[in-house]
Amino acid sequence: MPQEVGDARSRLPQLDALLRHPAAEEPIDTHGRRAVAEALRGELERARHALRDGRGPVPRDHELVAAADDALHRQRAGRLTRVINATGVVLHTNLGRAPLSAAARAAVAAAAGYTTLEYELDRGTRGSRTRHVGALAAEACGTEGATAVNNGAAALLLVLAALADGREVIVSRGELIEIGGSYRLPDVMAASGARMVEVGTTNRTRLSDYRAAITDESALLLKVHRSNYDVVGFTEEVSVAALAELGREQGVPTVYDLGSGLLRAVPDGPLTAEPTVEAAVRAGADLTIFSGDKLLGGPQAGLVVGRADLLLRCNQHPLARAVRLDKLQRAALEATLEAHLRDDLPLEVPALAMLHADVATIEQRARWMAAELGEGATPVATEGLVGGGASPGVTLASWGVTLGTADPDGLARRLRAAEVPVIARVERDHVLLDLRTVPPSLDAEVVDLVLGSRDG
Repeated sequence: MPQEVGDARSRLPQLDALLRHPAAEEPIDTHGRRAVAEALRGELERARHALRDGRGPVPRDHELVAAADDALHRQRAGRLTRVINATGVVLHTNLGRAPLSAAARAAVAAAAGYTTLEYELDRGTRGSRTRHVGALAAEACGTEGATAVNNGAAALLLVLAALADGREVIVSRGELIEIGGSYRLPDVMAASGARMVEVGTTNRTRLSDYRAAITDESALLLKVHRSNYDVVGFTEEVSVAALAELGREQGVPTVYDLGSGLLRAVPDGPLTAEPTVEAAVRAGADLTIFSGDKLLGGPQAGLVVGRADLLLRCNQHPLARAVRLDKLQRAALEATLEAHLRDDLPLEVPALAMLHADVATIEQRARWMAAELGEGATPVATEGLVGGGASPGVTLASWGVTLGTADPDGLARRLRAAEVPVIARVERDHVLLDLRTVPPSLDAEVVDLVLGSRDG
């Protein structure tokens, strides 16, 4: 080893000296002494390798501390953080789908400590985790019973495992869906232990197809809502009512995986064509499955409503414990269901308020924001989406603000790196802020964040 290289490496500071450096005080307060020490070890090792290879001078102490601090910030950038959704996609899966209502957030905060999750106050004994939330869901949906698990896929998995393990489940080929995150219905079916029996064709399935497939091994008739795509043209499918009638005739329960979870019909707005839990129950589905964080507007959850005897089998299955709700999900779900019990269309639920927001009011906000942002900001009519695998093909008339810039991708990156990240769209060489998905109370904050990102 050349003498000068060895000398350079010997001039690197000791770890203890770096931890005592004034520049290390803030990183230690932020990340903790142990994390900062580990990051500094990494920086010292990189510096030794660089000096061994003859690259660069010996770094100064404050430079090593700053590099360690930057490394820790990068490591922790993936932690859950609040963002402002200016994409115009209301149920944005990557951004957590439905934002919680004020009541649901308060319920989560109250449930953060000790709770009555599985405790009966009147008797002082262990209680049921799902009894109360199940009763609320059953009341909201008008069914004999209900239960809730940690997401919609888990709900379907539990139903199939509890009611059809080792037996046949009959489903239309046109409903073998795949949704985001590589969720495929045939894979869920296989994981449950049920045997899938496909009937009909991709575009046409008749009641006679189901009837011909029923055997002594048939455990369920399964109908699945194609919530994230449409099949158009020469098509035919069997209604829930017709399938349920066949099931009753043959003694085979009918399960409807509704997915998106709109409880009741909405007379106007973007959801008028969306199937509802209420309609599925009235049509005679024995069990209906839907998500909590889509059009219900609550937390991630999977709800199963319908016949009490079938739900009892689901709740008693060993898988029920593996897919159960935690206390925070339960708290938020109860508050959301209570909102639906108070009002047929509870606009206190943010997702529903966004979906039914008045376009003229959004336009006024866009014009105000553009004026506040000044040169290069233009109010524009635009279109958003429901998102979350709900209402495919339905667009939401909206207004937003375009930000003129020579580097739209760069501005979008700076907005994402803001103190509160703003997630926008890049369209036609502009950055677009769609205000349908920005709560009006955040308009002034968005202005400040955009101005700060422009300066950057």
